[in-house]
Amino acid sequence: MTTEHLDAEDSKLVVLARAAMARAEADSGAAVRDDDGRTYAGAAVKLSTLQLTALQTAVATAVASGAAGLEAAVLVGGSADDAGIPAVRELSPTAVVIITDRNGTPT
Repeated sequence: MTTEHLDAEDSKLVVLARAAMARAEADSGAAVRDDDGRTYAGAAVKLSTLQLTALQTAVATAVASGAAGLEAAVLVGGSADDAGIPAVRELSPTAVVIITDRNGTPT
């Protein structure tokens, strides 16, 4: 994994997102950092009754845990048209959003 041009906190988000992706055996994973520095990770949810992208899952977990805003979000194995990006922007219009390939290299 090549994340040397990311700062340490953003590299941590990549590691968390990749771990969530691996645990769920999913095509993508995501992690977010809230304004207090707490982190939340998630993978895509694909149920017949509920569909969430990995980033939507991570944002929902953060909000459900009381996060009022986000500093940064990482999406591993996703794309710029991910439905979770508007959720990040709704919470924090200036939050950094990093999109990487499945290996964690920013695209």
